[in-house]
Amino acid sequence: MESFKEIDINELYLNPFTKIGKDWMLITAKYNDKINTMTASWGGLGFMWGKNVAYTVIRPQRYTKQFIDNNYYFSLCFFNNDYKKTLSYLGSVSGKDENKIENSKLSIVQYNDIPLFYESKLVLICKKLYMQEIEENCFIDKSLNNLWYKNNDYHTLYISEITNVFVKK
Repeated sequence: MESFKEIDINELYLNPFTKIGKDWMLITAKYNDKINTMTASWGGLGFMWGKNVAYTVIRPQRYTKQFIDNNYYFSLCFFNNDYKKTLSYLGSVSGKDENKIENSKLSIVQYNDIPLFYESKLVLICKKLYMQEIEENCFIDKSLNNLWYKNNDYHTLYISEITNVFVKK
């Protein structure tokens, strides 16, 4: 962790629409001494229940989901554009089928047993507060359900407190 500096969340300036939606992020967790990660381009940042939070969503078929479900903490890692191809790879293969982290050539470091990537330029450490499966009957705009959930593989929504923010030194 010597290559990172912890900052106060109030010092964090980023556009979540660009950082998450266009640049993407890695959601990474540890379970039973194994680490897995997935690329995500959906989610958000905000303030809820008196806490700074991250909103993440994971489909049921994603291998990383069991890692998130069985741990209180996980990391959200953001990279510069040089890693876009790597993030694309990490989002297209399953850690169940291959050691995709090793194959990606990214390096794992840990903060309090929470995995993150050495190559990240920004890391958010998150503690789960709430989770709920998105439900078909809750859609007001029914076209979203038809567009994104044709296979009824509804995401689980996680609302997590951002407990630490690290930037590359």
